[in-house]
Amino acid sequence: MEEINVGSIQSTVLWATFAVGLAFGAISHRTHFCTMGAVADVFNFGDWNRMRMWIVAISVATLGLQGMSLAGLANLNDTIYLNNQWSWLSGILGGVMFGAGMVLASGCGSKTLIRLGAGNLKALMVFVIMGISAYMTLRGVFGVLRANYLDPVRFEFESSAYLPDLLSNLISTEPSTISQVLAIALPLLLLIFALANKSAWNKEVILGGVGVGLTVLAAWWVIFQMAYIPEHPDTLEAAYLGSYANRAEGFSFVAPYAFTLEWLMFFSDQSRVLTVGVVACFGVILGAAASALTEKSFRWETFQGVEDTANHTVGAVLMGVGGVLALGCTVGQGLSGVSTLSLASWVALFSIVLGAMVALKYQMWRVERMI
Repeated sequence: MEEINVGSIQSTVLWATFAVGLAFGAISHRTHFCTMGAVADVFNFGDWNRMRMWIVAISVATLGLQGMSLAGLANLNDTIYLNNQWSWLSGILGGVMFGAGMVLASGCGSKTLIRLGAGNLKALMVFVIMGISAYMTLRGVFGVLRANYLDPVRFEFESSAYLPDLLSNLISTEPSTISQVLAIALPLLLLIFALANKSAWNKEVILGGVGVGLTVLAAWWVIFQMAYIPEHPDTLEAAYLGSYANRAEGFSFVAPYAFTLEWLMFFSDQSRVLTVGVVACFGVILGAAASALTEKSFRWETFQGVEDTANHTVGAVLMGVGGVLALGCTVGQGLSGVSTLSLASWVALFSIVLGAMVALKYQMWRVERMI
């Protein structure tokens, strides 16, 4: 049997993820892909274009991943999203916190990286505070509260939170066939909804939605087809090389913030190694920077006053804590998670949107008070 070169495979996985991160950052910056902006456009102006772009991205990523799963190229149960235990209180509370935080901080986790790449110094502060808050929720004081009081409030599924299975069990005595049909039909219906309006048929919406969706799918391809080895030579168990917890990891930008700061602070400690989440963060920043420089929109930007600083600080804390509770951000849950068709991910996504709407309402109230 040919010996597996684990180091070489892991290096390839990290470089491939970095390249996908570059593409994600460049496409998102060039097309103004932004989840917070999408919700704000609908809430403030009734403009659905960026929302349709986001839905197109969800549809493309979901169609691709479900196709991989049906073809036997991806094991969705190896992700964190399809556990049979759903900590619903953490997911909903964390989603609302993250959604509110991304409005106060002028963008979600991925948008913060994109703004940082384009020269926004406010995004640098958000990155650091969000990373520290996420770490505190993973392992620190907030983590104790999470583990003792929030995560234990859970619902147990008979098998998993896979939405096609849950729906097919309700409507058919032959659930497996119906489930496979639903796995493709659900994202197709989303795509039809997104493109049903003529306003969606413009270059920015199509390129942004399809481009971001394909990068999320590419990240899944790397982890399932390049990072997976059925038997690690050291442990003799299956492994996902380059992952943090030996799970199949899609794009997400909350916990990787914490691990990026950890890697930078403990660089000389050989036990701290690069993971796909960390290199994805670096890739998105550099991809956005390259896009900003080529279109000559790169510029330094800083805070406008005390209230602006306070909003970004509070928003960063809410995103760091909320993102860990919800097991992801608008990319981690809103693209990677929902592409697995996990019911828990869809609930987290709706919670994020709800939190964003509450914060937008608050901002509107603040403006009206000042007039």
